[in-house]
Amino acid sequence: MAWILLLLLSAACLDTGNSVTYNRENDYGVNQPAHLSGVQGGSIKIPFSFDFPWELTKDPQMSIAWRWKHFRGERIYNSSLRFIHEHFKDRLILNWTQGQTSGVLRILNLKETDQGLYFCNFWLSTTEGLERWQSIPGTQLTVTHGEEPWLRL
Repeated sequence: MAWILLLLLSAACLDTGNSVTYNRENDYGVNQPAHLSGVQGGSIKIPFSFDFPWELTKDPQMSIAWRWKHFRGERIYNSSLRFIHEHFKDRLILNWTQGQTSGVLRILNLKETDQGLYFCNFWLSTTEGLERWQSIPGTQLTVTHGEEPWLRL
């Protein structure tokens, strides 16, 4: 009987492919969509939010960064360093204010080469020290060519 309970509990804890990366033991996590699609030349918004259990310092510092292509891929954006990857120069906008737990990364003038995975990273100063975590599944962005003008009739 105990092994059945363990089996059911294990199955309940499996990641089902939804967009949330969440650590139930520590009550922290990152939420971003699993999949998005945009048209080449258009723009896309990648919404994100995060939760955490830690008590913040009196003047908490938060920083957001984004990685591209794979979990430990190149950084394309860093809010504290005001860094934007050369590939995305003049095309990335982070709609987020210090202290908020949600926002949107916007990519303008989508290129076919923008297609891939995007991972949101957070750092924040807590009474226990600097805490850092990132989305594990990320957001898969697909860039399409859109429809031909003659198809719009």
